Amino acid sequence: MKLTLHVGDGRIKAIRFLAKGCVPAMACGSLLTELVQGKSVEEARRLRREDLVLAIGGLPEASGHASHLAMDALAAVLRQIKS
Repeated sequence: MKLTLHVGDGRIKAIRFLAKGCVPAMACGSLLTELVQGKSVEEARRLRREDLVLAIGGLPEASGHASHLAMDALAAVLRQIKS
């Protein structure tokens, strides 16, 4: 999964995801963009995997990797932003 975002005035103005994989991975990527759109970079950094799983209504144990994938992509893109 790859995330791209546009930040302005410390807020995430636009965020998009690109993923190839299972339906839960697509769902987690999509919901993640909705959860962080408009948030400050610091608010996005505080998002936890558990928040994503709760917002999506839970994931089967076999699909738990999808939430990790989305959160890893978020962490990676946020590391590229200077505080």
